[in-house]
Amino acid sequence: MFRYFSSFILIFCTSLLSSAQEQSSTKDTVNYNEKYGIRVGVDISKPIRSVFDDNYSGIELVGDYRFYDNFYVSAELGNEKITFEGDNIQTLSNGSYIKLGGDYNAYENWLDMQNVIFVGVRYGFATFSQTLEEYTIYTSTDYYGVNTNTEEIESTGLTASWAEVMVGIKVEIINNLYLSANVQLKRRISQSEPNNLDNLAIPGFGRTYDASEFGAGFGYSISYMIPFYKKARN
Repeated sequence: MFRYFSSFILIFCTSLLSSAQEQSSTKDTVNYNEKYGIRVGVDISKPIRSVFDDNYSGIELVGDYRFYDNFYVSAELGNEKITFEGDNIQTLSNGSYIKLGGDYNAYENWLDMQNVIFVGVRYGFATFSQTLEEYTIYTSTDYYGVNTNTEEIESTGLTASWAEVMVGIKVEIINNLYLSANVQLKRRISQSEPNNLDNLAIPGFGRTYDASEFGAGFGYSISYMIPFYKKARN
């Protein structure tokens, strides 16, 4: 998935740069207006995954506000239920999260184009519960059969925080309507854990691993811009 997405970003960036070079001779003589406003939408990858993955359910709202030239303040707000199935254990993580930060548009648009190639940073915070749904008790022999405990143990009031770097694109397909794709690299900062058990998945962060504080993710969103005003730019 990440390989195909990276190829898509590379092709798109190459196309934009080629277009910019072709129009370089007219740049200094053309004035155009760029829109400033709030862009709101939804990450469509999460509802799609919810349909096809029985171990996942989630939704995420996305938004940004362009406050100065190529700079945006951005936020994501979501809720996820993630079931982890291991060889000897099954858990359910359920909770909400928010990510706050900003984006920088590295692409200089031409004329009425409003496309974005962005690099962003986020601070993420989640509140959630984790339920130990079943686990198998280890024994050195299977003479008495497999001993699986299915009595659920729920731990509530858990929290976690992380930082992430995001790289992606936003393309205006029709007036004020955008499609976006991004990849995320995350590093866990803090977490509270249930008694005698690790957090195997964190809403907003994803799967966790004992040997690393890092995680990764991706998103595909559709959003609509509500323009407040236009600003002339040479």
